[in-house]
Amino acid sequence: MLKILRAKLHGIRVTECVLDYHGSITLDPEICGLAGIMPLEFVYIWNKHSGQRISTYVIYGEAGSRCCILNGAAARTCQKGDEVIISAFEYVAGPGDISQRSPVVLTFDAHNRVQERLRYIVEQKDGGMSFNIADDPLPEA
Repeated sequence: MLKILRAKLHGIRVTECVLDYHGSITLDPEICGLAGIMPLEFVYIWNKHSGQRISTYVIYGEAGSRCCILNGAAARTCQKGDEVIISAFEYVAGPGDISQRSPVVLTFDAHNRVQERLRYIVEQKDGGMSFNIADDPLPEA
């Protein structure tokens, strides 16, 4: 089994930190839907400002709120306004399966509006692999 990236929210800003909560990260379900991130899904979170790396699970907040709220112990690792990277992974049988996946990557502006949706593309050819980043246009609003 090989663990590979399935979805990434790159540069989303922390909107709140709530220490007195059960744990988790609260995310806007509309953003999660664009990336394919599910409620209760295990995610890794990397803080671009502090270098902190944590893991927790996702809960959905209010649709359209563009929220990114660190809860419980995770709240100690970030401050409001910090840029974070949130990544979800999946297991595949082996290297031959990588080219059959195309992880979704969302990038954000300073107000947590999705700027672009990208796909990571791995192609296998001539006994090797190549990596490219492709635009994946967002659906019309």
